Amino acid sequence: MRPHFYYLSFAIASLLLFPGLGTAFSANKLVNLNANTEYNYREIAQALPQKNSQSEVKRLNAEAIKLLSANRSEQALQTLQKALLLTTDSGGRWWEAVTLNNIGRVYQKQGQYSQALKSYQQALFINRELDDRVQLGKTYSNIGYLFDVQNRPDLAVFFYKHCLINREIARLVPVALGVDPDAYSITVAQTYRTLAERLLRVQGHISQAQRTMDLLKVEELQQYLRNVPGNRRTAKGIEISPEEQPTKQKLDQTLDNAVVLGKELTKLRQISPERRSAQQKQRIAQLVTNQQQLLDRFNNFINSPQVRSQVEHINRTSRRQNLDLESLNEIRDNLARLPKKAVLIYPLVLQDSLELILVTADSPPIHRSVPVKRKKLNETILAFRQALQSPSQNPKKPGSQLYDWVIKPIENDLKQAGTQTIIYAPDEQLRYIPLAALYDGTQWLVQRYAINHITAASLTNFNTQPESKLRILAAAFTKGDYEVTVGNRKFAFSGLPFAAQEVQSLANIVPGTKKILDDAFSLAATVPQLDDYTVVHFATHAAFVTGRPENSFILFGNGDRINLRDVATWSLPRVELVVLSACETGLGGKLGNGEEILGFGYQMQKTGARAAIASLWAVDDGGTETLMSAFYTLLTSSKLPKSEALRQAQIALITGKSPISKQENGSNNIPALVGGSLNHPYYWAPFILIGNGL
Repeated sequence: MRPHFYYLSFAIASLLLFPGLGTAFSANKLVNLNANTEYNYREIAQALPQKNSQSEVKRLNAEAIKLLSANRSEQALQTLQKALLLTTDSGGRWWEAVTLNNIGRVYQKQGQYSQALKSYQQALFINRELDDRVQLGKTYSNIGYLFDVQNRPDLAVFFYKHCLINREIARLVPVALGVDPDAYSITVAQTYRTLAERLLRVQGHISQAQRTMDLLKVEELQQYLRNVPGNRRTAKGIEISPEEQPTKQKLDQTLDNAVVLGKELTKLRQISPERRSAQQKQRIAQLVTNQQQLLDRFNNFINSPQVRSQVEHINRTSRRQNLDLESLNEIRDNLARLPKKAVLIYPLVLQDSLELILVTADSPPIHRSVPVKRKKLNETILAFRQALQSPSQNPKKPGSQLYDWVIKPIENDLKQAGTQTIIYAPDEQLRYIPLAALYDGTQWLVQRYAINHITAASLTNFNTQPESKLRILAAAFTKGDYEVTVGNRKFAFSGLPFAAQEVQSLANIVPGTKKILDDAFSLAATVPQLDDYTVVHFATHAAFVTGRPENSFILFGNGDRINLRDVATWSLPRVELVVLSACETGLGGKLGNGEEILGFGYQMQKTGARAAIASLWAVDDGGTETLMSAFYTLLTSSKLPKSEALRQAQIALITGKSPISKQENGSNNIPALVGGSLNHPYYWAPFILIGNGL
């Protein structure tokens, strides 16, 4: 049996952290608690189940979260107090931090904000002591959210930044990101999105907001695909502004001191209670008191006139300055090296607005805010998609509305920058529509700019030059019928009659093209050959389906298929371009947040391929054959960048005229029978280029 003092020492810690456990005594009075109080804590500990403590703590936390969701916060708190006793008894520091985070959530929901903050900070001490970057980042997120609900966006931004910084360091070893107990108020992706919003609206830090929006896309990939590694660019995280440095120094000093105390406390608690000397027992009580004093001093500091003055200074000056991050300079340098004047556009979809950030090679980033609600934006996106997918409908009205929201606010900025190419990193359901098909009242956007989609600037090399000579592998599914099961739904796919002609036209344009059709176009026979070519062209069905990556797939000519997750196992370091010319997005008509499209682009990058072209809906295969013939002719004869060749091919379908002078054989590459009937965006707009557009 453990001596009474063991439970007394824990009672001291518990009461300091959670005054709801009993009367709010001072630390000195706690030492003089009588034996009956000690015995009560011992009774609680002895009444706990004696099975594996970690699994029991996990169960208790899960039970508490359900109780909290059911608005039974008092019962949730009691359950978590039991879990906390178990973690202290067993020395489970990691689960102790998880439990403290959950206790903070309960206090926060009850409106006991000071108690919530202390619980979160105790978790922070443990996470810092364990050097657990993932849990440290999420605890910072909890603290940021706590200040957000108290209408303190200044401090919310400060702590959200620390979430991002620690998360991006942890991303270098992505397997750690998979450990995700439910002890956090909002998801990491929500933290990034909220941080970007606060940086734009509250502080006006446009470059930091752009950086956050870029890393948000990397985080979305992590949530969709899992184990998405970071790199030297993502690991830079986000900059702490000069005005925030005093608060950061105070925070770091507090954490460093707390870690020293925590390590000593942990070491002392490893001594069995019956073997502890009187001095050791006294030291344990003193260390607990010292930790509490550290918290009090830091909390007094962040609420001091000094910090409030710093915040006011940030809000006064940030809109007149640009924090020129190293990552922003790197993006500008990449843009400056491109052969055609290029800009980078980041939209951020919020509940009641669309935030636009424009990055150019020559000027500070530009921010425009558009007052449109997410619901209205998504309704217009859906209407636009429906009009685009039917040649009998007119997409100009929704296309004009989207133009007014996405392009018109930065129209003059694009002109002043001399823009020729838009590098576009869409957000949420904007990923389901082609930017090229927005309508300005006179013409389609593609008639003004080449469009180059990216996953995230942090993951994309814009300006790696392609090999000069094309070597093409062209494969097609032309006949037969296959049934594919996706979740609990079944879909039938038939061969594409024009696919054989598409492949043959390609072979005529690029001599030496390797052709593979139908049964020969199998997974086992085709994949080993891919990296022998600079362009891989698949004229076959592919589907990007909301939900899990395993639901999205590419169908081969013999009925084989490979899902989106497994595509990343391909090794294509010498491939410049992968073309999927008969894709469909949102199989079954359901739109999500577009992670499957973002995921496709990333998985292709992961193979080593420089870029990919895919379609956002199933297209008339006669129109596809025409577009692809024009595209490859331009790519080979005019030496244009991939993004510009795609643009010129799309314009050829819009106008019905050849984008280049007649070839030696007199052909203009647009068949006379269809040359004038493919001007509807249904035929040319679905094709988007993702990755390096050179």
